[in-house]
Amino acid sequence: MRLLLTYLLVAACVLCSFNVQPASARGEDNLTPSGIYGESAILIDAATGQILFEKNPHLRLYPASITKIATGIYSIENGNPDDIVTVSKRARYEEGTRVYLGEGEQVTLRKLEYGLLMNSGNDAATAIAEHLGGSVEHFADLLNTYLQEKAGVTETHFANAHGLHDPNHYTTAADMAKIAQYAMKNPTFREIVATVRLPWNGREWQTELINHNKLLRNYEGATGIKNGFTDQAMHTLVGSAKRGETELIAVTMKAGSSAYAYKDVTAMLDYGFAHYETRQVATAGQTFGQEAAANDAAPAVTYQAETDLYATVPKGTEPQTELTADGQLLVRAGEMTQTLPLLRKDPPRAAALADAAPKEKEADSTWPRYAIFFAWLMLNLFLFVLTVARSRRRRRERLRHLPRRAHWS
Repeated sequence: MRLLLTYLLVAACVLCSFNVQPASARGEDNLTPSGIYGESAILIDAATGQILFEKNPHLRLYPASITKIATGIYSIENGNPDDIVTVSKRARYEEGTRVYLGEGEQVTLRKLEYGLLMNSGNDAATAIAEHLGGSVEHFADLLNTYLQEKAGVTETHFANAHGLHDPNHYTTAADMAKIAQYAMKNPTFREIVATVRLPWNGREWQTELINHNKLLRNYEGATGIKNGFTDQAMHTLVGSAKRGETELIAVTMKAGSSAYAYKDVTAMLDYGFAHYETRQVATAGQTFGQEAAANDAAPAVTYQAETDLYATVPKGTEPQTELTADGQLLVRAGEMTQTLPLLRKDPPRAAALADAAPKEKEADSTWPRYAIFFAWLMLNLFLFVLTVARSRRRRRERLRHLPRRAHWS
């Protein structure tokens, strides 16, 4: 009996060792890919897009309901929130999580967006898609083009608006971070994904929606965003949080359980806040570059920040900036370097020359037309004079041949 108990104890310890990550692998001081349960994950600075951690970020996976982040921001930016949407039979009987819309029920687009992002309503997603795209399939085409243009995704193809499984419906953690970063710039989107509770008075369902994203209740500074699950995608989660001036976005995909997905995002956010911060490195209109020396025949070109510029820096470091030869702002902070775009500003003389160049070119291009017109005018004047001269000559000839009148005394 004692030997049996010993074997059982050893077996239990071995099994537990497979599921418990070392503290150093998931703590704030150290985060490694082996410390993340999801097959793919990424952590970025929401303001700058700087990647702070990644694990297989370009692995193509199924997104499940984090698809609704894309559907939500598309609807907000391309629809009228006061539009009345009539729920179709297809939307009414959509599979999975729903807000129990009734067939023929009329709902505002704004209300559907809350049902979509807070309660992960697949019926709300289909109703939105049919309203804005005419059909779910056409909406997916519009959505893919929109995401490429607005968020700059290159590894994503969505076949529907909700994320229910489809072999042709896929994305990557890197692309989902880009989509989330773009969406969180919209104040309406931010408001919806940060809403914890909302009364829901539908024709077939009267309740209080409670946001499915547990980060809003369990993580300090959480600002969103969305979780998801299907049998094929397993558990996916996009989470965001803000502390001070620093906001981070974390994505995990294909985690084995909801608990693991939340542990992944929490670990990434903890790591990011412990090691990095967002710092402003330039204000809108700030100029970079040196003035030309007094004896310099060519005035120096300067560059200007069009908007406030931010960089992600290791905590405790002071960012240093310098202008690169190609007119970008190079930011150095510890071992991190980033380049930010600037607007070229020509010096006054160069600008004047630049302005004069088109005028000179215009003058160069117009003088042949004036020369041709002048030649045409002179030719017509010559022909006119010639015609008049001939007419007078013919008249004199006629007068010369007329019989002379007799003179009577």
